[in-house]
Amino acid sequence: MVFLETLGPLFAPMPLFLIFIGTLLGIVVGAIPGLTGSMLIVLTLPLTFTMPPLDALVLLISMYVGAISGGLISATLLRMPGTPASVMTTLDGYPMARSGHAAKALGFGISASVFGGIVSWVVLVALSRPLADFGAQFGPFEKFSLVLMALVLIASVSDGSIIRGLIAGLLGMLVTMIGADPAVGTMRLTFGFSSLEAGLGVVPVLIGLFSVGQVLNEVMAHDRKPAQLFKVHIRDTLLSSAEWARSLPNLIRSSILGTGIGILPGIGANIASAVAYTLARNASKTPEKFGKGSEEGIIASESANNASVGGALIPLIAMGIPASVIDAILLGAMMMQSITPGTLLFVNNPELVAGMMGSYLIAVLLMFVIMVVLSRYIAKLGMVPRSRLMPIIIVFCVAGTYANSNIMFDVWVMLAFGVLGFTLEKCRLPLAPFVIGFILAPLAETNLRAGLMISGGSPIPILSRPISLCFVLVTLGLLAWQVRREFLARKTVKGVAVPT
Repeated sequence: MVFLETLGPLFAPMPLFLIFIGTLLGIVVGAIPGLTGSMLIVLTLPLTFTMPPLDALVLLISMYVGAISGGLISATLLRMPGTPASVMTTLDGYPMARSGHAAKALGFGISASVFGGIVSWVVLVALSRPLADFGAQFGPFEKFSLVLMALVLIASVSDGSIIRGLIAGLLGMLVTMIGADPAVGTMRLTFGFSSLEAGLGVVPVLIGLFSVGQVLNEVMAHDRKPAQLFKVHIRDTLLSSAEWARSLPNLIRSSILGTGIGILPGIGANIASAVAYTLARNASKTPEKFGKGSEEGIIASESANNASVGGALIPLIAMGIPASVIDAILLGAMMMQSITPGTLLFVNNPELVAGMMGSYLIAVLLMFVIMVVLSRYIAKLGMVPRSRLMPIIIVFCVAGTYANSNIMFDVWVMLAFGVLGFTLEKCRLPLAPFVIGFILAPLAETNLRAGLMISGGSPIPILSRPISLCFVLVTLGLLAWQVRREFLARKTVKGVAVPT
């Protein structure tokens, strides 16, 4: 087994240490309402530039795993979801904790998280290489139409209208055009500023959008009052064999569903959690318990949102298509390490592929141990006043951005995009399409230009090549479906009967 042979480097002291640190930091950040995994990862990006590629990737993936999992702690004990993926967990986790079963509520959530992670890891190992081989058949036009489909899909599932999602995505694409034209080298949108000739870096843009923007949101928001804390004992968080057996059908169904939803670009862990929760309630023999402390609700939510992480890594590794904001940040990190996803990655750098997959599994198992042992202590971090936490984050933002390139201009870019991110959210323009547009636009432009050069300037192959045509048709179908849904929703709001 080539895969098992290439796992050896992960068991060296440094990769294991990085996986542990990344998972622990991810859990801590995920457990603090107002902080996000994307914020943690973009703050860590500058530290990874001098690392070997394997070490950088295992650290970031471990943070990804920990951040999604950590949200269930504050969702259960504080009724404040640490991440959007844990919103559904609050519906049953907190009522169960209030009824005197806080440890058991955490136990169900932690066990479901590790089960969902393992299931998605199996699918990740099984599907990534076949999908990469399929992607190797793509020419420039196929890659362009695939990126176009990903952008529209992300916009169509964004909160609010598809118009807002498309506007945000187009703004992200516009921003990435600043600097030198990749084909002919002429300057675009620099407005005479020499500092813009190199374009805008991924690190200052992402840190500004997610970290500085979130700080501004927290500053403008009212302080939350600390919630009740519960006593949790380790032995009470471990499930019995009877509880595992009773929960197995729900675990399997929700994990497979979460993995499948995670593969789809732009949907994310929060949608996977909500869909799995709804299906679990519909399939339950006691649906009346949902929302009042149902273990089935906790299991469905947490197994699905954690499984979506492994699912999202499949298109990222196999085809370079990010399925979520964090995956877009990971793709940016891979590009900065000169790593190109796809079938050549499996052929030329199998140790990197195995390292990414193996670190995901190890992080899932470490997450289980860390959360069982430290959950009652990590929950207390939710009590830290925002007035003390936010200045520390700003210091890290400035230091991390400046250390990336030793250019003060990047710090101003970071602050500007912090204001932009805050403004976009206030205008109800989602950040996910903006980030995906910013990351994927260069790929779309490069492939479109390469295709046009091959075809002598004719765009007809976009529609004449079967795979490219399929992606275009799916794109148009997504647009039509979303427009129809919004039209019907508006008629419903106006009180007009809508035929189904």
